[in-house]
Amino acid sequence: MRIGWTVAAAAIGICGAAVIPTAVATAETAQETIDRLQSQGYTVNIDKVGTAPISQCYVTSVRNPHTNSQLVPYVGPGNGGDRVLIPQVTSQTISVSLNCTG
Repeated sequence: MRIGWTVAAAAIGICGAAVIPTAVATAETAQETIDRLQSQGYTVNIDKVGTAPISQCYVTSVRNPHTNSQLVPYVGPGNGGDRVLIPQVTSQTISVSLNCTG
């Protein structure tokens, strides 16, 4: 019986940790989170609830990272004259949800 309660407590702990807003977990403001993602090369799509300025918002989720790439020919030393295609990232997008109700 003790093992069952331990497993249940662990599951609740894991699920509870998953619902903590990103801003609380990382101590970043909404703007800092957006700036960090942009500095990593993402185009950030923002959806928000409420009308408060972004300085009064907090991040509720960061989701849907998507990277588009295409194969481009490699021209340079070391390919032995063979046509080699390498992936090159063309764009990266990610969605950030904000709560700005208050």
